[in-house]
Formats: sequence, structure tokens, C-alpha cells
Amino acid sequence: MADFEYNSQRENLIIPEYGRHIQKMIDYTKKVEDAEKRQRMAESIITLMNQMVPQNKSVEDYKDKLWVHFFKIADYDIDVITHKGGKIERPEIKKTLENIPYTQKTIKYRHYGKNIMALVAMAEEMEPGPKQDGCIQIIASYMKLAYRNWNKDHYVSDENIRTDLEVMTKGKLKVPEGMKIDLLAMSGPNAFANTFNLIAKKKKKGGRGKSGGQYKRSNSNRDNKQRRRR
Repeated sequence: MADFEYNSQRENLIIPEYGRHIQKMIDYTKKVEDAEKRQRMAESIITLMNQMVPQNKSVEDYKDKLWVHFFKIADYDIDVITHKGGKIERPEIKKTLENIPYTQKTIKYRHYGKNIMALVAMAEEMEPGPKQDGCIQIIASYMKLAYRNWNKDHYVSDENIRTDLEVMTKGKLKVPEGMKIDLLAMSGPNAFANTFNLIAKKKKKGGRGKSGGQYKRSNSNRDNKQRRRR
């Protein structure tokens, strides 16, 4: 029974585009002792490689590229010279690992997310009153919703949310007694996003009101129409 050679038993192809036969021919050429014969065989292999990958001719200095591939397949361990009369040495590989900075700081209450921390920071800067209480209600509602999504098998009570918010803010924000914190469940998932965007707009320096924004957009649309007519 004939012995079969399986791919799993063969050496890995250095450059698959040239196939296994080219790689075997180069390996055989490395073992030829006669220098002239070894050089002729190398040049013949280069010609064959060029025929197998004809698109190399469209690349500038395509012969240089073929010789680079030849030496790479030979593991840079072959005593031949290129068409330019030299050898190609193994390139030096410099491994430099750069530290990748994280996009966010460490969050102690990770299951609530970084957006809730940003909204908490905004609420802390507000003056005590109805507006701050409304923001606290949105924050607590979102915290309860996020907690449920994070651990659906665990029941979360209002008292848990009250305690977490107070600990997170070191006592600066507290949920008033009797306040409902299931607002998101009643108002829909966009309540948190709308409140967050509203507060963020108010904090921008020189922000415009609703009417100012509409006036600015209308002027912009009118200018664009005039440019098209020109």
C-alpha cells in the first residue's frame, strides 16, 4: 500500500501564491554544492515564479519583488546573488509595544455605566429645588432599569437604588421620600436620553434657546437655497 503525504504532515507554505513545488525547488537548490549550478537553478526558479504570478510585471521593479520572495522562502539561508549582484538579508523586526490608553476611567458601579456618572456630576452642580429633584428622579429610574438589565434574576428594591445613589455621591444626592423611581418604565426608554441631552445643552457656554436654534437653522436653509440658484 502506497504511503500518502497529507497536508497536515507537510511544512507550512511561506508564500502560498507560489505553491508547494516552488518551495520544494528552493529547498533543493539550497543543498546544491556547485555555486554556478545553484545560481542557474535560482534564476530558473525566478523565471518560473514570474510565469506563475504574471501580475508582478505591472509592479515597478517586479524582479526585485521576486527575489525578495525567493530569499524569504529560502529563509534567507541560500548562497546566491540577485540580478543586481547582491544578496538580500533578513530584515530586522523591532517589536515595540505601546500602551493603549483606556477611553474611560475606572467605574466603581460599572453596571450603571459611565453615562449615569456624567449625569450625576451634572445634578451635583444644580441648585437644590424642583429641577434637581426631577433630575434625581430620572437618575434613580435609570439606575433601577440598568440594574434589572444587568441582573434580571435578582430583585432590586427602591431602597437599593436610594442607598447606591447616596453612596455614589457621598451624600450629595438623595432620593426624596415618597418619590417614585419607576419613571422610565412609565415614560419610555427615551426619558433618560432626553433629560441627559437637555441638561448637556444648558451647560454649554453661550447656548441658544429653542427659538434661537430654529432661527439659525431657517437662515442656514435659506442661504443654501440661494447658493443653489446662483
